[in-house]
Amino acid sequence: MKILLTNDDGIHAPGLLAAARVLASVGELHIVAPSREQSGVGSALTLHDAIPVSAVDTDELLGDEAGTQYPITGFSVQGTPADSCVLALERLVGPVDLVVSGINRGSNLGGDILISGTVGAALQGFLRGFPTIAISVGSVQNPQFDGAARLLRLLAAQLSRNPPPRTTSPRTSFNEAFFLNVNLPNVPLSEINGVQITRLGGRSYGESVREEGSEEPKKYRISRNKPISGENPEGTDIWALKNNRISITPLRVDLTNGDQIPPLESLLADIPAQLLQRQD
Repeated sequence: MKILLTNDDGIHAPGLLAAARVLASVGELHIVAPSREQSGVGSALTLHDAIPVSAVDTDELLGDEAGTQYPITGFSVQGTPADSCVLALERLVGPVDLVVSGINRGSNLGGDILISGTVGAALQGFLRGFPTIAISVGSVQNPQFDGAARLLRLLAAQLSRNPPPRTTSPRTSFNEAFFLNVNLPNVPLSEINGVQITRLGGRSYGESVREEGSEEPKKYRISRNKPISGENPEGTDIWALKNNRISITPLRVDLTNGDQIPPLESLLADIPAQLLQRQD
């Protein structure tokens, strides 16, 4: 099995190292990750500047646990998480059997995945037709990565034995997908109440803005520190984590709101003729 590992916390993040040590026991491992933390950048790509990339000594990165029967390579990318995944799959590594992004420090749940660098990196694997997993632990403070690492090893081994269908070219349809968003509560495995296949909940946090300094130009700092307590019923990823369950949510890219098509057709009924000055 050939595995690409990336993240948004940076190549030296403990969560990535925990993932690397278990994935190296499953197959050939290629680590391509940002040189520094890039949380909250979503799926941003660097399109207007060249991106420096440096090879990394994986023995030094992973320590004594780097010695496995499978080869390991590492690259540090001075760019975004999505940059890292694109560079890996298009140039540094090539096609793989599995893309993993994580293990992230802090959950990626509900609508918050739209700004997640962890999910943003994983998205680039999915868009290229590769089975993809984004995995996170639900705490920024003192995250426990052992359970997530063990689950990741089991998932990778299972996929090695039973590989899901994938394409070898960029997807043109986003309805057939193997793209999993996995979140674990930050508790020991003995306290986890099960594994649940879920759907996305609402937003977990909102943004607050504060002004810094008094000089011109004015400066503002955006923080995501406003908890949002909306309705997240049983079956959502947020509910699962609150109830100490592991959440596994299959994702897709199609954001079309089909329910809005009929009322939109009614709303726009006369506009095409007025705009184009003809009846089609």
